Amino acid sequence: MIAHCFPPDCSAGTFRPLRFVRHLPKFGWQPTVIADKPSHYDNYDPGLLDLVPKSIQIVRVPNPDPWKALQEKRAGRLQQTIATKDTEAIQQIQASHERPLRSMVRGAIRNLESYFYRPDQTMFWIRAATNVAVKLCAETGAKVVWATGSPWSSLVVARNVSLRTGLPYVLDLRDSWTLSYDELQALQSERGKARDRKLLRTLFGGAQAVVLRYSAEAECYWRVYRGALEEKRVHIIPNGYEGEIASTEIPRGDRCMVLYAGGIAPYIYETLLEALAQLKQSNPETARLLRMVFVGYQTELIDKISKALNLTDIVETSKALPFAEISKLQSQAHALLLLGWRPAPGCEFGGSKIFGYLKAGRPIVGVLPEDENTRMLRSVGVSTIADASSIPQITDVLRKLIDAWSAGQLSTLRPDRAACEHYSAERQTQALIRALEGSTPLDPFVPGSSKPVASLEHLLDGLTTHDR
Repeated sequence: MIAHCFPPDCSAGTFRPLRFVRHLPKFGWQPTVIADKPSHYDNYDPGLLDLVPKSIQIVRVPNPDPWKALQEKRAGRLQQTIATKDTEAIQQIQASHERPLRSMVRGAIRNLESYFYRPDQTMFWIRAATNVAVKLCAETGAKVVWATGSPWSSLVVARNVSLRTGLPYVLDLRDSWTLSYDELQALQSERGKARDRKLLRTLFGGAQAVVLRYSAEAECYWRVYRGALEEKRVHIIPNGYEGEIASTEIPRGDRCMVLYAGGIAPYIYETLLEALAQLKQSNPETARLLRMVFVGYQTELIDKISKALNLTDIVETSKALPFAEISKLQSQAHALLLLGWRPAPGCEFGGSKIFGYLKAGRPIVGVLPEDENTRMLRSVGVSTIADASSIPQITDVLRKLIDAWSAGQLSTLRPDRAACEHYSAERQTQALIRALEGSTPLDPFVPGSSKPVASLEHLLDGLTTHDR
């Protein structure tokens, strides 16, 4: 398993390979994991290592890139500084980083990085990880190589190992590479983006199976990479949750606690805060029954707006907490908040915290655009969904939640338990095994059965014509 992100890394990309590593042995598969060995973790949670079975061999391969090492060292120093500061001090530090000269220098560096690094900033990890993987394949008698990305260099590692060992490889895409772009990829020239598409076409063509998250995502890829991506090799495996769905009673409490856990910056949160302000102005007694708790990174963004809107009696924030503490908070919350990604190509596929929310067995408040999260919430019977652009809809959903809490009827807003089990880790692992074996998908992809998402329609037309 080529999993660049793995515990104690606590970034979003860690949890998918972690779930598979925990469940594959139950079905007779023994993973060996090759992961990155950074000098600094942006998101560090040593407690996650306790979730890895003792029988799993993890081989950590450092990236020999000196520029990356320097960046990690600087990031580590900044993180240590921020950890000791209050919200106001953090905002001052961030403001200093946004000064014109610093922004100009940083922009120039990012442009150079976008030109140099192919397919991404972990390119120097490819050779080192490939050499280690080839050796481990011989030592362990491996039958197949599985790689998850991003980073996309991991997918290149899988193909390189396959070419040197003759083993089949399976690609697992957690993001929509070449259809949507992160900050660095967006800076690439059209020629650079075309090179990435050519590379991915090659990777698709040689793979025993390609794992994608959604049927709509598979439809987009199938149209662009027609010929290289056969529908019979496409396996639809969304993220999932692990363990039993909580069925404990929701504590009453003095106020209705709504919890959001995770990063803030990529998501649409402004309209929610404006809706809270309007609710407080029009119905202060109802608004005061709410307790909105935001835990994670960039929560100072929430602080800034909540102070300006006089919401500090309703809105609370906290820095990021370990996974175990987040799980405890979820068990104490009356409802969980799900936000949608900001408009961008492929934004409809963003976000994975929904699956942990399904496991929590709590009502879910979705403040979302029309995206895959919205579709999944509807599929499990969630009715507390508001359009992220509609303040009246958000206000109505908040009132509905408070009314149910006041009447002691929050259980009526819980997702349907049986429908949620479609996303269990056991089912996802069984679907993955079919890809590892090269057998038919558990959830087959049928071309034309899903409509391409709105943010990619214009892009797909151009790409399909160009790549043909």
